Amino acid sequence: MQTLRSRRLATRARLARYGWVGLLTMLLAACHTDMYSQPRYQPYEPSSFFADGRSSRPNVPGAVAAGQVQTDTYLYTAKVNGVVGNVMPFPVTANLLARGQQQFTIYCSVCHGVAGMGQSIVAERASIVPANFHQQRLRDVPIGHFFDVITNGVYRSDPVKGGYQSMFSYASRIKVEDRWAIAAYIRALQLSQNATVDDVPPAERAKLGR
Repeated sequence: MQTLRSRRLATRARLARYGWVGLLTMLLAACHTDMYSQPRYQPYEPSSFFADGRSSRPNVPGAVAAGQVQTDTYLYTAKVNGVVGNVMPFPVTANLLARGQQQFTIYCSVCHGVAGMGQSIVAERASIVPANFHQQRLRDVPIGHFFDVITNGVYRSDPVKGGYQSMFSYASRIKVEDRWAIAAYIRALQLSQNATVDDVPPAERAKLGR
């Protein structure tokens, strides 16, 4: 009697031990049976269904991907008739400059430095010379120049090495509005390092120290 009972207990233990293995096997066998195993074309596989013989279909004429509508050319290019503009496409506010400072710190300061003077660890340890935003040449450029550079990068010509990319595009990393915010913040940085008492409104000059 004791032996029969022991056998039953051993059988139950084995079922409990290995039963989950069988359950897991059935679950795995059921996966992908609907989507994975459905009839489909492989990349570049020809098709007899379409007249041109291609299974990969071209985009429908006039179709625009979600979020890719660009009705404001200046907003997305900073150019008017191919020329870089010198106006912001929307008002510059304190919140916008704060956003620009945040994005500048994340993406730009690693090379150009926190103050935009082209001094950073990357500049010290890498064989690059980041632009100093406070040089007269960049103080004179239109504000759209900074948006254009962030969007398209900078490609310079070296007489010895030939052409080379000195800064890649950040268009895929920084959204359009934030690129403009960075441009506005760079202009604010330039003003902060070159401002005089005459730039301070008369009503605010009394608050300045000696």
